[in-house]
Amino acid sequence: MAGIVNYIKESFGELKNNVSWTPWAEAQSLTVLVAVFSIVFSLAIWGVDTVFGKVIGFYFQLIN
Repeated sequence: MAGIVNYIKESFGELKNNVSWTPWAEAQSLTVLVAVFSIVFSLAIWGVDTVFGKVIGFYFQLIN
């Protein structure tokens, strides 16, 4: 159990002292960029899915 506690303490020390963190303002702007891109990409996929669904539905109506 002491090994686990020591590992956690060393991990936090590593994160605090040796990791270079992105500045807060840059992290916020990148988060917004990722959110906007995700929304746009999901809308594009939804649009393509809707169009393909209608085309396939129309095709099956023709052959039926």
